[in-house]
Formats: sequence, structure tokens, C-alpha cells
Amino acid sequence: MTISFRTNDEVSEALSKGHAVVALESTLITHGLPWPENLETAKRAEAAVRAEGAVPCTIAIIDGQIRLGLNEQELEALARTQRARKVSRRDLAIAVAKGQTGATTVAATMIIAAQVGIEVFATGGIGGVHRGVEHTMDVSADLTELGQTPVTVVCAGAKIILDLPRTLEHLETLGVPVLGYQTQAFPGFFCAQTGLEVDERLDDVTDVAKVVVSQRELGLNTGILLAQQPPESVALPKAEVDTWLQRALREASEAGVSGKELTPFLLDAMARHSDGRTLEANTALIRNNARLGAQLAVQLAVHNVNAR
Repeated sequence: MTISFRTNDEVSEALSKGHAVVALESTLITHGLPWPENLETAKRAEAAVRAEGAVPCTIAIIDGQIRLGLNEQELEALARTQRARKVSRRDLAIAVAKGQTGATTVAATMIIAAQVGIEVFATGGIGGVHRGVEHTMDVSADLTELGQTPVTVVCAGAKIILDLPRTLEHLETLGVPVLGYQTQAFPGFFCAQTGLEVDERLDDVTDVAKVVVSQRELGLNTGILLAQQPPESVALPKAEVDTWLQRALREASEAGVSGKELTPFLLDAMARHSDGRTLEANTALIRNNARLGAQLAVQLAVHNVNAR
């Protein structure tokens, strides 16, 4: 059996010429956002990458084929489907072997991006250590992947539904640098402030690129987490978000929701309880992270050319 990759012409040309490329995940399209916001957000994230001079590469699995770069029809089909498998590291080989359609999580997107030489991946917020982990042992594979795959993940921190102090502790154990772009505070997805801090604040994209290059040249094959706060216009106070989250957690417990279905359930419930404010923040921060990811990818491409 030969694993089938299909890279669209735009991405293929950019990679062959050493131009800036930014990976984008597809789980936010199928599981993270409702229709039609999912499609519009995916399109706007790609547009944000292009506006900064980089090429977007949305990654997904369609009928068992790993796709790097989706056209408009493929994006819309993915946004409308109710049957896409949520694909993390453990699911990747199964989805390919069975010819399934799947949306890649942070972990799976990192794996595929690294295999084709994409160094930067932009997303909303990473997964992490779940609340009540001492009972459930629920820790996202995103963290494990960050500990072993050399891709820089640009995000708005980790999802506020998680145990954030334990998430940061786990990242430290794995040796993953947590950088803050123009912030010392570690953001919690919708929230600019969580009471936690990043390992290092960097105020210029060129300085971030220097860290990425140093990491690479030292042979430190972990990922890097680059966190920036959500846009000020949509950032939500932590106290309000905590109230919505507690209601969502109670509903999840009553409904018996757990495992990989928990995160989309909680995000959907919080959108309802906040009258759509968390959804607005989510879509805005995804575009914001795509812009920053593109700026970083451009800087790395310039460095790679100069280093030849």
C-alpha cells in the first residue's frame, strides 16, 4: 500500500521554491465551529495568511488521501459534512487505510506539516490537560506532539475549558518553549488574562524567528508554542467565561459527554450561554493567529534564503 498525498499546485510550488507556507487545521471546520461560520472562518484564515505574503495550507484527509491545500469546493464539503472523523495521531493510519474522510487536529496537522517541511502552523487554541485529570487521565495528544514534532504552533494559548496550570506544567516537562507574542500573560483562548505566564515574551516577529532557528540548529526536536492574546475588541473577561463554563460543564456531566466529544460540546454550550460572544471571539482569534503565523513563516523563509 502506498500512502497517498495530494498537494495542490499553490502549496507545491511554494514548498519547492522555499516560500512561506502556513499549515491550518481542519478540525475547527468540522468540530470547532457551526455552519456557516466554520466555512467563513476557514476562508478568512486563508485570506489572512495570503495578505501577509504566505501561502495557506489547510490540511485534511479526504477518502483516505492526505490533502495539503483545499480548493473552495473541498472546503465547503468539509464544512457541511457531519461524517468527518476527528483525526489525531492515533487515528491517522486508520483513517488513511480505511479510505475515510477526516479532519486533522493540532497533533495530526503537526505530523503532516513536519513531513512536508512546513515549519509554522496557526490554529485557535491547543488542547491540553483536562479538568479532573486525576480521575479521567484525559490529556490531549496535542501536548505529546508538541514534545516531539518540530513545528511552531501559533495560537491563543490553550482552551479555557482545560486545567491551564497543569497544561503549562506538562509542556514544561516535555521541554516545549512557551513564548508570548507581545505579552507575558498566557492567554486562555477567549481570555487575554488567565493569571498565568509564558516562559518568554517577544515583541517582534524577527525575534521569534531567531528562537525557531536556534531551536532547529541546536537539534531540539520539540515544537514551539507561540501564544498571542485574542484581539482586544473581542477578548472576554475570565470571570464571565468561568460562569458560562461552569454551566456548560454541568450540562456535559448530565448528558454523559466525555472524551473527544467533550470539547466541541463545551464550546457549543458556551456560545449559547454567551449569546454568541465566545463564537465571535473564536473566529476573530483564529484569523489573528493566521496573520501572525504568516508573518513568522515569511521571516523564516527569508532566513532560509540568506543561509544558503
